[in-house]
Amino acid sequence: MMNVGIIGAGRIGKVHGESIMRYVKGATVKAIADPFMNDETKAWANGLGIAEVYTDYHKILEDKDIEAVLICSSTDTHSAISLEAIAAGKYIFCEKPIDHDVFKILEVKKALEKAGVKYQVGFNRRFDHNFKGARAAVEAGKIGTLDVLKICSRDPGAPPVEYVKVSGGIFLDMTIHDFDMVRFMSGDEVDEVFAYGAVRVDPAIGEAGDIDTAVISMKLQSGAIAVIDNSREASYGYDQRVEAFGRKGQVAVSNDTESTAVISDADGVHAEKPLYFFLQRYMQAYVDEVSEFIDCIVNDKEVTVGIDCGLQSVLIGLAAKRSLAENRPVKIAEIASEYGL
Repeated sequence: MMNVGIIGAGRIGKVHGESIMRYVKGATVKAIADPFMNDETKAWANGLGIAEVYTDYHKILEDKDIEAVLICSSTDTHSAISLEAIAAGKYIFCEKPIDHDVFKILEVKKALEKAGVKYQVGFNRRFDHNFKGARAAVEAGKIGTLDVLKICSRDPGAPPVEYVKVSGGIFLDMTIHDFDMVRFMSGDEVDEVFAYGAVRVDPAIGEAGDIDTAVISMKLQSGAIAVIDNSREASYGYDQRVEAFGRKGQVAVSNDTESTAVISDADGVHAEKPLYFFLQRYMQAYVDEVSEFIDCIVNDKEVTVGIDCGLQSVLIGLAAKRSLAENRPVKIAEIASEYGL
């Protein structure tokens, strides 16, 4: 049984704590740390069987019995804790993004090359059963050569403005998942980005310097075109859809619902709304991504979602931010060159 430590006991830290202790085989959470640890969180941890609860995450890094750590703390700490965990010889699962600063991501990458420990980035949507099925169809050539990829990603409600102020902006906070999905679904790299954005949901988001509605068009290196549309608020629930169109056909992924029951009556045809929250939609994906991480450690496999996935998504996000600010298409190579890539 592999001992795991979780750094950060906020919402995502709790998700991973629950999934590992209840569903992930071959691993157990030995300790969890958070500087804002309170009695309620301690009771939650103890209730799951996590006996060691700290305010100082260094105790996890110093524990020789803990082989792997999950970094679930605030984004601004991810790269620094990654470096400390690498130095401590731990295997690392780091929630996205690794950092908003590309130089800091490259520092982590350099440290990994010397240390040789496994490092997985938390892009959980790759492990969703729907998206995996669509990707398998594309990869197997079922739709022929990919020409157009469409991704719709809309949250049921906007985050608090205080969160928006420190999030890095919609492209590095929300759309970063969709940028990763473009790479995953297409098996290709993004060449050029053009982003449109607006404030349509909450004026306070605009006052905080961000947008809440966006459409991003991308040219891929193969010549295919990808389009993402985002909104911070969909009144009917968590809207997550994908369509890949090719020369031989198309594959589409619809939203998950509580059931597939459809009622037809004199007033019309009625179906259930999409699942309302990302934890409902993606809970199994969170289990599966950590299960794969543990399997890669135990069986010495390469992780499928490594640091380069984290790096590329941030580069695309920065290109989108520049495109929006300067109202022009921006090549990924333009952003990459500024970091010596």
